[in-house]
Amino acid sequence: MTKPKRYKRFSSEFKREAIIRASEEGMTDKAVCDELGVSTRQFRRWRDELMLLGKEAFPGTGFTRDQEVSALKRELAQVKKERDFLKEAAAYFAKQSK
Repeated sequence: MTKPKRYKRFSSEFKREAIIRASEEGMTDKAVCDELGVSTRQFRRWRDELMLLGKEAFPGTGFTRDQEVSALKRELAQVKKERDFLKEAAAYFAKQSK
């Protein structure tokens, strides 16, 4: 069974900074998108929304850095537990096979 695809969420600050960066002299939308790892289609949606709604744009519930860091710390702790368990299991079976 495959897991459903999880979409990346970007904060409103990130979106605004990306749009500002693309409007700088010598920068193109494609260059900014490649640099940030965002599709050009998504970037155009952000720009259109900002032009249409102005300050009201991007009201979403994107993760803040603190939330992201705490989620990553939880995930790291889980992975460490799994790694330690696998190390113990490997040592146990290595001892049993002798």
